[in-house]
Amino acid sequence: MRKTIILTLTATALIAGTLAEARPGDRLRARFGSAETVALIAQPPGKQTLSYGSDKLQALDFYPAVNGNKRAPLVVFVHGGGWQRGSKDNGTGQWKAPHYTGLGYAFVSINYRLVPDATVEQQGADVAASLRTLIDSAARLGFDPTRIVIMGHSAGAHLVALVGTDETYLRSAGLSFANLDGVIPIDGAAYDVAQQMQDGPGMMKDTYVQAFGSDPARQRALSPTLHAASPNAPAFLIIHVGRDDGVAQSIKLESALKQGGTRVQRQQFDGRGLRGHMQINRSLGDPAYPATPVVDAWLKWVFRG
Repeated sequence: MRKTIILTLTATALIAGTLAEARPGDRLRARFGSAETVALIAQPPGKQTLSYGSDKLQALDFYPAVNGNKRAPLVVFVHGGGWQRGSKDNGTGQWKAPHYTGLGYAFVSINYRLVPDATVEQQGADVAASLRTLIDSAARLGFDPTRIVIMGHSAGAHLVALVGTDETYLRSAGLSFANLDGVIPIDGAAYDVAQQMQDGPGMMKDTYVQAFGSDPARQRALSPTLHAASPNAPAFLIIHVGRDDGVAQSIKLESALKQGGTRVQRQQFDGRGLRGHMQINRSLGDPAYPATPVVDAWLKWVFRG
């Protein structure tokens, strides 16, 4: 059993191109004890894959709370990938599912349709449709449909912020902001789309054009910062690293949410450039990573327990 666990983590390290990824196994053993327990935490039991639409990408993975609580709060994760790529299988990072289920939450990672075969508007609708399917299935899956937080990284951060500020997407699924307890955008940078297309890194220009086009009205409609006047989802936790564009965009979103009367907390963590951008997603949930206890405390506050 011990050899199997170590080999699995080492394989992850080689794929990622750094032996640092092999270290979580040691930290998990230190935190949870035996190799058998590590195996349980590393691969949360009871994962179910559900479809929430007819497209093959309209699918999600549901992980129940490890403690068996059938009324556990739910944390839903939306992967990044420039709106064009990524998946629920490799965009979540290795820590999130075991960490949040280990804390007594149910956890979900969703896929959504990708540009250019789908629009960003359809991606926002997919996030809302996945929530509708989850809420309708709550009794069978075993979680509390009245306590839900959505989080997303990079393009996923933009999508959860959009769904959390423009109620159009939730209403299209028969939901409202009342169905959310909070939103956690993780190192996004397209909260004001036109501003990001103007000031963001040149290497992302084609990605932004493909996702958002050239119509200023459409760019405004897809900008969470420009929707942040009340009403919004009840609470936001904006976390990011020290990328200049990400910092500026996060500060503007925070300011707009505050002006709209929404409860918002923002915190910056070490890291710059692509490396820092990837690390905050890959490491969130690792007890040794500084953002993890910040998110844990915020979730406890939001869920009041």
